Amino acid sequence: MRPAYVATEVVAAAATTGGYSFVADSVSRLGEVGCSTAYCSPRHEVMNGSFVVFGLLLAGGAVLLARPSGPWATALLVVSGLSSVATGLAPLDQDAALHTVAATPLFVAQPLALLVLGMRLRDVRPRLSVALLLTGGLTAVAAVAFVVGGGGPLSGALERTALWPVLGGLAAYAWTVLRPTQRG
Repeated sequence: MRPAYVATEVVAAAATTGGYSFVADSVSRLGEVGCSTAYCSPRHEVMNGSFVVFGLLLAGGAVLLARPSGPWATALLVVSGLSSVATGLAPLDQDAALHTVAATPLFVAQPLALLVLGMRLRDVRPRLSVALLLTGGLTAVAAVAFVVGGGGPLSGALERTALWPVLGGLAAYAWTVLRPTQRG
């Protein structure tokens, strides 16, 4: 699902008018419904739909892997998924405060989920544990920098660093859980 989500960002960004930067602009700008002469994202429904679909898949996958993941990681991933759904239903330009409230749990819960999974696996799958802990740490730092940076020139890069690596880590975790003979 992660490559499909990234592809929706690329498709939506390619259709924007007025310029869009993966480094400077937030992902949420691609979901803005309204258009002006300065900026328009005509494929906003693709981006907002991907937030919803991705969120549902994340929450559903967390529930399906609840036993090996444990209650804390499962809860954090369900919260992340629901946050993504809410983000897609509350476009940034329609109500910025509501959008922020909807998106914030994602930036908190996803890195925490990786850290919890990493700690949970440290004795059983040490290499995966280290990868999850490093990814969780990286995404947590990027999330804090994104929030503190408040729309600075690297806002888009920081946001993507906070979001994109998480599902690489989750995909590796799910692959390992679904293929228990593979250690690491």
